[in-house]
Amino acid sequence: MNYAEWESNVPEVITTDVLWTVTAYRLSLFVADIGWADTGKLARDARTRSLADQLYRSLGSISANIAEGYSKSGAKDRARFYEYALGSARESRDWYYKARHILGDEVTNHRLAELTSVIRLLITMIPRQRAAPNLRSDE
Repeated sequence: MNYAEWESNVPEVITTDVLWTVTAYRLSLFVADIGWADTGKLARDARTRSLADQLYRSLGSISANIAEGYSKSGAKDRARFYEYALGSARESRDWYYKARHILGDEVTNHRLAELTSVIRLLITMIPRQRAAPNLRSDE
């Protein structure tokens, strides 16, 4: 499945949320969704069963942390959650590389490229948040 096909099937309740405007969120949600089939394939092989679990948890963590960070009113809080997302994106990329023997080069290279795009976006988002003034009066 490519991104355009996937995006056309995302429920409106998600796509009409202002969070949907965050490209890193959309891409990370896409990668987690397509990772479902990948982790299923990995779970069928005893050698990669635990890898499948780790991969799926790290994939899900990327968009979840972006969503949580986006919901924070303080820039420092947002940056912290975006950093968690960055860590999960790098972790996911690492797990995908280790899974290449089962998933094959084409799937692995696609997932590595998508995750690298998310990582690059987060690397630009974090310093912007760190430099932004806090909106909260208690910080």
